[in-house]
Amino acid sequence: MKDYIALAAKSYHEWWRYLVGAFLIFVIWQIGSIPFLGAVIFKLTKEGADLSSISNYETLMGTLDSNLTFFLMLLSFAVGFFGVWLIVRFFHNQKFKDLLTTRAKFDWKRVFVGFSIVGFFIAAMTIIDYEMNPDDYLWNLKWDQFLILAAIGIIMVPIQTTFEELYFRGYFMQGLGIIFKNRWLPLIVTSVGFGLLHIGNPEVGKMGYIIMVSYIGTGFLLGIMALMDEGLELSIGFHAGNNLVTALLVTADWTAFQTESILIYTEEPTVGFDVFIPVLVVYPIYLLVMARIFNWKNWKSKLFGKVKLPETVS
Repeated sequence: MKDYIALAAKSYHEWWRYLVGAFLIFVIWQIGSIPFLGAVIFKLTKEGADLSSISNYETLMGTLDSNLTFFLMLLSFAVGFFGVWLIVRFFHNQKFKDLLTTRAKFDWKRVFVGFSIVGFFIAAMTIIDYEMNPDDYLWNLKWDQFLILAAIGIIMVPIQTTFEELYFRGYFMQGLGIIFKNRWLPLIVTSVGFGLLHIGNPEVGKMGYIIMVSYIGTGFLLGIMALMDEGLELSIGFHAGNNLVTALLVTADWTAFQTESILIYTEEPTVGFDVFIPVLVVYPIYLLVMARIFNWKNWKSKLFGKVKLPETVS
């Protein structure tokens, strides 16, 4: 089995390229937010509202139709996806496939497995909780709005989540691994960085910084998948399944995605030891299931071993 991180050594991989490239990808990603901000400003101006209110998250999310807001939010990630391809292909002269996987071809079966495992779990837990606590939910299914949401979600959410996987578990993972020639440092840095990316989410404001345990823990889960499986297919599928199924099934007025989902959770969130259960119990089960399916071995070397570089580009 090839070393996923070492694939980057076949391209231009000087440390400064990753520093500049990461910055350029971030800038391109943020440029993708201009249509959303422009649409909100136009609507507020048309209504004669105070533009200073745009800094308020509720105003930003509530100004436009929820499906349009959802689409425009995700559009920035599509632009970011293009930015990753642009930098990898032309700044590093790297085959895009080598950012995705060590396998000869991108393995869609693995994407399906990752998607199905988390999608089934979220759907099952949501249905069980709805049956046990129906008063905590508001039935919100409006077919005309939901079908639009589903169309947007099915197309755009996988682009959003794949961009995040390419940026963190791909570009940063390979870059840090090549620079420091080990696997544990990229795992830690990308996992913590992925968690910190969500620090501005309204969930954090609502529940406090303790919820960062979940975000950082998810980063470690996805990073372990990438390193153990020597590719991003499982993490891409898992991330897409998590976000898409959640967006379609349930939302709340304190979540990052305000969608026309089937259910609206109406209770105030509470945070206690239960925030650790997914990270300490559910996530290890996910990994054990995938390890059994794909016959993962040599955990110590794959998560903590050295990166051996092949012949590099001169």
